[in-house]
Amino acid sequence: MLAFKINFNGQTLGEEIANSVSHGIGALLAIAGTAVMVVTACLTSDVMGIVSAALYGFFTILLYMFSTIYHSLTNTKAKRVFQIFDHCSIFLMILGSYIPICLCLIRGLWGWVLFSITAVLAIFGIVFNSIDLKRWHKMSMILYVLMGWSLIFMFKHVVEKVPIQGILLLVGGGVFYTLGIIFFAKDKVRYMHYIWHIFVLLGTITQYFFILFYVIPL
Repeated sequence: MLAFKINFNGQTLGEEIANSVSHGIGALLAIAGTAVMVVTACLTSDVMGIVSAALYGFFTILLYMFSTIYHSLTNTKAKRVFQIFDHCSIFLMILGSYIPICLCLIRGLWGWVLFSITAVLAIFGIVFNSIDLKRWHKMSMILYVLMGWSLIFMFKHVVEKVPIQGILLLVGGGVFYTLGIIFFAKDKVRYMHYIWHIFVLLGTITQYFFILFYVIPL
């Protein structure tokens, strides 16, 4: 019977297959997308753009790789370790998304201020998730939202440089991620975690094209 619980976090075999396949596809897309973005940066941007593209891509690949491995495992000890990696890598990917925005688009003092804020929040989240994942679960979700939408305080700098099409991609990605957290919070309900994965993929794809077309070439 495929619906039996096979691991400590209560996901069924069918759910874990869906979870691992969805983010396995994400990992492959992230690898290909990173290659395209780095090449684009080499052709159209400066050193900061190349480094930002590489870091953004690396953290995105890391997230999808850790998530795929975590959901593919059934061994409790190994799965628990990769669950920590999985949750911590979310903070890294959010930070990675901010790197090109802060250092290539906003630039200057305010770019570094925003980068510093998101970096501190990411470090805070990673440390506390590493100490006790379950205890800080709700706080992590709050931090995801705070990090994701902290750009709103510097939005004026983005609007001044990006056309409406780019703004729609940027905001659309944020909406996908935020809506996904609703399903992430209810992942004890069957296939809610898989739906969260789909929203993460949609958010990643949307913001990838924002960074590729409207941030890196600048």
